Amino acid sequence: MHGELKVPGGKLVVVDLEVVDGRLSDVRLSGDFFLEPDEALEAINASLVGAPVSAEPEELVRRIRGGLPEDARLVGFGPESVATAVRRALSRASGWGDHEWELVREGARSPLMHMALDEVLAEEVGAGRRGPTLRLWEWSSAAVILGGFQSVRNEVDLDAAARLGVEVVRRVTGGGAMFVEPGNTVTYSLYAPPSLVAGMSVAESYPFLDDWVLGVLRDLGLDVWYQPLNDIASGGGKIGGAAQKRMASGAVLHHVTMSYSIDGAKLGEVLRVGREKLSDKGVASGAKRVDPLARQTGLAREVVIERLIEGFRSRFGLVEGPVSAVEEARAGALVESKFATDAWLWRVR
Repeated sequence: MHGELKVPGGKLVVVDLEVVDGRLSDVRLSGDFFLEPDEALEAINASLVGAPVSAEPEELVRRIRGGLPEDARLVGFGPESVATAVRRALSRASGWGDHEWELVREGARSPLMHMALDEVLAEEVGAGRRGPTLRLWEWSSAAVILGGFQSVRNEVDLDAAARLGVEVVRRVTGGGAMFVEPGNTVTYSLYAPPSLVAGMSVAESYPFLDDWVLGVLRDLGLDVWYQPLNDIASGGGKIGGAAQKRMASGAVLHHVTMSYSIDGAKLGEVLRVGREKLSDKGVASGAKRVDPLARQTGLAREVVIERLIEGFRSRFGLVEGPVSAVEEARAGALVESKFATDAWLWRVR
């Protein structure tokens, strides 16, 4: 069995192993990491031999730590990443390059249609009717996008939203509210098969699924990193945030919104950014927490998007995969039956 993990911001960890009578056997760790002393490699391998295949990651980490020499130095990886690679081997996880990725790049859509397309395309990938997909969004109008479990009244000043023509909608993923206007964000979704994140916790899958984005942003000259659980951050503040949902089919819906530019005054009027949420940020407003890509890159938004697409393509491959007529019809019906209803929007008042 073979498992791989590219540590976000670190090195590649590879584990090959056999299973005999329900226990790990002949464990072989490799990768482009740094490890001292040389004997530590065999110590890690030996520590994992005999572990039950049902062992939780915490048990594997304890075994690895217990087997390491006192003077061992692990650079670019750690016991946790080795444990994850083991779990991925046992789960027969796939890698990015094992799939033919499809690209959806279209004109502007309504906020409600974007919500519905996310659900439909994720379901299509889970059912095997569509390949794993990267979708870039364009907004036709301003909106507040609430997380699946947020209170409408606590998050949005409805009078201000109505006065400014800002629609309020709710997505299927958790996380916080987003304020979007045409041309002011870079938003994308990944629809991935469960095998891509097999053996990972949900928390581990967030930086794993966005590591390619950080690579592209660094290629553009930005100093960026992943701030747990789900933020893409820089020295100037937050660039974007991710949200994720595991669908009933097992497919993973993972989407990210990054700020390209921001109307801080309008954001401040529409969103009720709670003091509790900002108390650990050292700032007084939601707008000041954000460091837009326009300022950081100096590039036109379209150029940033093209760099992201080409960065993904060069790493994993990408073919055109537009939304089909059947998918379009399903999404339209889902808008009417779910996303445009008061029952959905006001599920948490």
